[in-house]
Amino acid sequence: MRSIRSLVAVSFLASIGFSAAVTAQEMISDTTARKQPLTTWGVQFEEFEYRYSDDDEELGVWNADAFYGTDDLKVRWLTKGEYAIEEKAYETLENQLVGQVPISKFFDAKAGVRFDTPEGPDRSYAVLGIAGLAPQWFEIDANLYVSKDGDTSAQLDAEYELLFTNHWILAATLDATVAFSEDEEIGVGKGLVSTETGLRLRYDLIDRAFSPYVGVVHERKYGDTADFTKAEGGGTEDWFAVIGARIAF
Repeated sequence: MRSIRSLVAVSFLASIGFSAAVTAQEMISDTTARKQPLTTWGVQFEEFEYRYSDDDEELGVWNADAFYGTDDLKVRWLTKGEYAIEEKAYETLENQLVGQVPISKFFDAKAGVRFDTPEGPDRSYAVLGIAGLAPQWFEIDANLYVSKDGDTSAQLDAEYELLFTNHWILAATLDATVAFSEDEEIGVGKGLVSTETGLRLRYDLIDRAFSPYVGVVHERKYGDTADFTKAEGGGTEDWFAVIGARIAF
C-alpha cells in the first residue's frame, strides 16, 4: 500500500513538473515571438496628379513610395517624375533605392542610390539623408546627393498639414534644390537651382487610403540654371492648376 502511495506521489510531482516546464516553454516562445520585429509593407502615392499651366502646358506628375521592412530597418523605393502629355516625353524621371533606420524618436536616417533620366545624359548619385517630423508638425525630408563625377547637391522637401475637419485637409509643400557644383550638360547651375511650392486641399474618402484633391503649384528656376533654361528656349517660372489624388495601399 505504501509503495502504491509513493508511486502516486511521484507521478503527481512528475506531472506538475512537466506542466510547469511546458508552461515555461510557452512563455519563452511567446516572449520571443513578441520580440521579433513586425515586417510591414506598403505603397503610397503622395502625389498623383494632372497639372495645367498658365501657358497651356499639360503634365502628368507623380511622387510615390514603396517600402518593405520593420521599424528597425526599411527598404524604400522612391519614384517621382513629370510627363509632358502633348510632347509624350518625360521632363523629369527620378528613382531612389534606400535603406532607412531610426536615429531618434521622430527622425530616420537613410542611405542608398538615385538614378535620374533628365533632359540630357542620365545621372546616378549616392544618397544620404534624414526624414521625419520636425517641431510644429512639419514633415521634413532632406537629402544630400553626390554623383560619380563628384557633383554635389542638396534637396529639402517640407510639408505642413492644416486640418479643417477630420476629412478636409489643406497641405502646404515646399521643395527646394541647391547645387554645390555646376552640371551644364543637364542644365544645372551652381547655387539655388529651383523651388516648387504648392497648396492642395484634399478630402479623405476611404480612411485616408484615397484622398482626391485640387490645388495650385508654382515652379521657379534661379541663377545659372535659369540662364541655361532660357538659352534652350524654355521658361523659368510656371503656375499650375492641379487635380489629383493621394493614394495608399
